[in-house]
Amino acid sequence: MQFGIFSVSDITPNAVTGETPSEAERIQALVRLARRADEAGLDVFAVGEHHNPPFFSSSPTTLLAHIAAFTKNIVLSTAVTLITTNDPVKIAEDYAMLQHLAKGRMDLMLGRGNTVPVYPWFGKDIQEGVPLALENYNLLHRLWREDVVDWEGRFRTPLQGFTSTPRPLDDVPPFVWHGAIRTPEIAEQAAFYGNGYFANNILAPNFHFKPLVDFYRKRFEDYGHGTREQAVVGLGGHVFVARRSQDAMNTFRPYFANFSQGRHTLEEYARETPLSVGSPQEVIDKTMTFREAFGDYQRLLFNVDGLGLSEETALEQIELLAAEVIPVLRREMAAGRSPQAAEAPTHGSLIQAKYGNAAPRQPRPNPNRGDNLTDTSPYQDTDCRQQTRYPRVP
Repeated sequence: MQFGIFSVSDITPNAVTGETPSEAERIQALVRLARRADEAGLDVFAVGEHHNPPFFSSSPTTLLAHIAAFTKNIVLSTAVTLITTNDPVKIAEDYAMLQHLAKGRMDLMLGRGNTVPVYPWFGKDIQEGVPLALENYNLLHRLWREDVVDWEGRFRTPLQGFTSTPRPLDDVPPFVWHGAIRTPEIAEQAAFYGNGYFANNILAPNFHFKPLVDFYRKRFEDYGHGTREQAVVGLGGHVFVARRSQDAMNTFRPYFANFSQGRHTLEEYARETPLSVGSPQEVIDKTMTFREAFGDYQRLLFNVDGLGLSEETALEQIELLAAEVIPVLRREMAAGRSPQAAEAPTHGSLIQAKYGNAAPRQPRPNPNRGDNLTDTSPYQDTDCRQQTRYPRVP
């Protein structure tokens, strides 16, 4: 099982000092948090994609490629990549390039996005959010698996004989998680392809996404990818940990109050949502309730730098999680894990699943092909065009 941290890249005034970091300060702080997470032995670092203040991560591939150069082991991912307002051709190219630069230490989580003004900024209509998400991913899936793509849909110009470059590293596409939204279509799409389904519990009541996770597991099995227990599930949520429970509550309270604006008390919110605030043992105990509700899952990501927390505080959170929380969670979750439960997918495991003991394909453009790519593959080894069913777009 993979444990890690994620950031939504917010720039929020510090509720204690009143200071607001600059964009430059927050960007560099996030790089340092990712490097520390790698050094501390965490498995995953993820960052969101936003195109509006007060967030700064409008180009997650640029940020993650930079982090890849300073880290050794950690998997780099996105807390969301907008499959609706981004062109799937550009996603295919940008994330394949990141995959090469990170030497396979990456994956991504696709999401619809729910910030209303962003859609028209990119020429899209939020009322078409779900159909956009479905159609764009269907195209992205093909772009990473077929050397030459002929395609036509509702939301972008047709493609004729198109080749996305670079091709995925080792001709193995990055693993894709689909972020949970409150409709079943995205869970259906994730299950259809055998992709992962990530339920980010932030701002939702306890176990709010359990019906959708259960639906995804059922459809994963229906499509023949394995049993329900073998479906690939991720969970996320806020955490604030201190060695003493009361210290955690007292320290986090002003940050939560600034966020809540009197709508909830910290005690109510911690009781009724996946927010975990307390001692290491209290965070462990609450996290284990997620397993009881959702079953075995493959990835757990904590948010540790939001709501205006300082970089120093976020670094302390990483240290406490790495030293006192995650080792116990690894042990406890492994002890009760079903033998049928899937392992978290990695680039290495995807290579093994595709090639076995054979050498991975290394695509090489044929310099004699010219520019006419409509009839045969521009690659020397094989034409990867496939006939594939796709979920219908409403």
